[in-house]
Amino acid sequence: MPAFVHYPLLWGLLLVGVPVVIHLINMLRHRRVQWAAMEFLLQSQKKNRTWIMLKQLLLLLLRMLAVAVVVLIVAGPLLRNQFGNLLGSTKTHHIVLLDDSFSMSDRWADSSAFGEAKLVIQRIGTEAARQRQPQTFTLLRFSRVARIDRGTQPDLLEEPVDTGFSSKLDEMFREIEVSQTSAGPTAALDAIGQLLGESADERRIVYLISDFRARQWDDPTDLQEQLLQLNEADAEVHLINCVDRARPNLAITSLRAAEGIRAAGVPLLMEVTVQNFGTTTAKEVSVLLEEDGHSRPGTRIAEIPPGRAVMDRFLVHFHTAGEHQMTARLESDAVAADNVRYHALSFPVDVPVLMIDGSPDARDARFLSIASAPGGPVRTGINPQIETPRYLSLNPLAQHHTINLLNIERMDRSAVEALEQYISAGGGVSIFLGERCRSQFINDELYRHGKGFFPLPVVGQTELLVDRLEKAPDLQVGDHPIFRRAADERFGFIKTVIVQRYFAAPDGWKPEADSTIRVIARLRNGAPLVVERRFGEGRVVAFLTTAAPAWNNWARNPSFVVAMQDMQAYLSRRGPSEVSRVVGSKLELELDPDQYQPQVRFMKPAEYAAPPATIDAAPTADGSLAAELAETDTSGIYEARLTTTNGTSEVRRYAYNVEAEEGNLKALLGPQLAARLSGVKYEYRQAVAFQYTVSELAGYNMSEWLLYLLVLLLIGEQILAYSASYHPPARSRTLRNAVFA
Repeated sequence: MPAFVHYPLLWGLLLVGVPVVIHLINMLRHRRVQWAAMEFLLQSQKKNRTWIMLKQLLLLLLRMLAVAVVVLIVAGPLLRNQFGNLLGSTKTHHIVLLDDSFSMSDRWADSSAFGEAKLVIQRIGTEAARQRQPQTFTLLRFSRVARIDRGTQPDLLEEPVDTGFSSKLDEMFREIEVSQTSAGPTAALDAIGQLLGESADERRIVYLISDFRARQWDDPTDLQEQLLQLNEADAEVHLINCVDRARPNLAITSLRAAEGIRAAGVPLLMEVTVQNFGTTTAKEVSVLLEEDGHSRPGTRIAEIPPGRAVMDRFLVHFHTAGEHQMTARLESDAVAADNVRYHALSFPVDVPVLMIDGSPDARDARFLSIASAPGGPVRTGINPQIETPRYLSLNPLAQHHTINLLNIERMDRSAVEALEQYISAGGGVSIFLGERCRSQFINDELYRHGKGFFPLPVVGQTELLVDRLEKAPDLQVGDHPIFRRAADERFGFIKTVIVQRYFAAPDGWKPEADSTIRVIARLRNGAPLVVERRFGEGRVVAFLTTAAPAWNNWARNPSFVVAMQDMQAYLSRRGPSEVSRVVGSKLELELDPDQYQPQVRFMKPAEYAAPPATIDAAPTADGSLAAELAETDTSGIYEARLTTTNGTSEVRRYAYNVEAEEGNLKALLGPQLAARLSGVKYEYRQAVAFQYTVSELAGYNMSEWLLYLLVLLLIGEQILAYSASYHPPARSRTLRNAVFA
């Protein structure tokens, strides 16, 4: 039995009687007039009366049917599941894929995108509950797809729809809020097949309810293929858009420590970056700051052009060693989740720096040590340790934040391998050459045709000839963190550095265009003097001259002290806790069983008052212990509380932040989606208008077929009307006209 979208309009079927009324009125207007000639015609008509009456009755019926069909089309007839049963379907399965990424928190007036999505789902559920045929309901949020491998189920999985289903939805939605993830539709569409499999005995309607942001839908190649697969599986696809336009939004995209020594009592520069995802310039943007949960003076950005990001710097000064945290916040706007960003910092008492000197008197190491930690009232936080090359083979290196190699003649292969592992894991190494160094050892063991960590081949010691006509300084540096302060024009000390001797590179040598090698300082003759390269996750900076004032006078120049301190800061190893993690990614710890007990207590961000999770670390194949926290779905500072084998407690902090790009609220509307989803069969609706068309989703709309029927009825009516009326032959008309003429 069909149903109707606008069933009150069925009262219009009373208009079916209008043709009958018109016919009766026309009959009442006739008068009987006796006319001899007409009597003859009536006698002739009696022979064809039955056929004529049949034509007139058919004509009247066609006109009544045409009126009825017009009313039915306007009322919106739906063919319910009886027709589906004839085709083999016994029930309707409503599959709702709900976008709950944090861009769905987009707010306007007294509503939000996620609020509109909830209303749409409630309408679908209410309509499904009205149906007489079996209905089931599946609800899967985007953010929960990543948890399926952990045994997490959708909110509803093939839930039977009954009279109390609407109340169940209302109760469930009181607990469901938008997430802080940036989960997209691809994984959710994939999950349909994994969760539901194939079924030939049900009709499936897939509702993808989202805000259709450009970052996911502007180039939807994978999504297009997935939707086409749903078409091939005879699933009906409905795309429901919860936003009508892109609203202005600011987001903090980065909060991190700049290059510098992390040590208690040493000032540190931090950088905060704010992105303007809107189309107008944002002016006087205030950034509120907190240190360890306590407010401190913030910073202000004068203006941020549309589509641009602006970075600002500020100083922090933690006087005590240990774990600390920074928080940056913006004032409220369309989306709240990207208005806050967290950063965790670990401050030791001082930073251990290893200096390996190849000469017996450790001459170069002493000069570098004094420059790095000169003493006095101003702390640098650097704690230099001078050792011989043999130290590298016999001791673990990971504890040192930087390693400096000075005037080394040669090293054991084991020492070279230890250095390569240290650098690959994220360590920083500086190398100063001197009179004890040999080009063959450097090329064969440290450079190794570009496979080693030394950044370039060398040909031997070379003198920098004096050119009395050349007024340029011997040492020419670029804009690099090591030399930025030392080369400040206000001081100019670096221009007075004199270099007499250095190791030369081969003639014509220059870094390859796609390599990480770059020359950061040259001599006045153009020869490279300081060369940097990335090696694995770490950095190497090679000085092709001495640290001591043997081949140059730099160690006696004030710029040397500034440059060496900045070099240690630039190369210093960053702790794993300083890396910003994305909400939803696992927090994984690897522990040394000789130093830590296996039990780890994870504390989630205090803002959410979540209970702690205690996990026993499991042994791994390499003999270490591994523990992980999978539930990291909110931004903030997470803590891992460890217990050492000697019973002392240790706390590590980790910052989790939202994926800032999700705050780009540029969205695609119906025509734009249609251009990108060519070939896909789907129905597109705006969420705000979905309330007027929700009934269409429960059956097969027959309006199109009725329209075809109406055209056929009108054509048939015209043909029959022509046949039932009197049309004299053309010859008779001509003769009659001639007579009257």
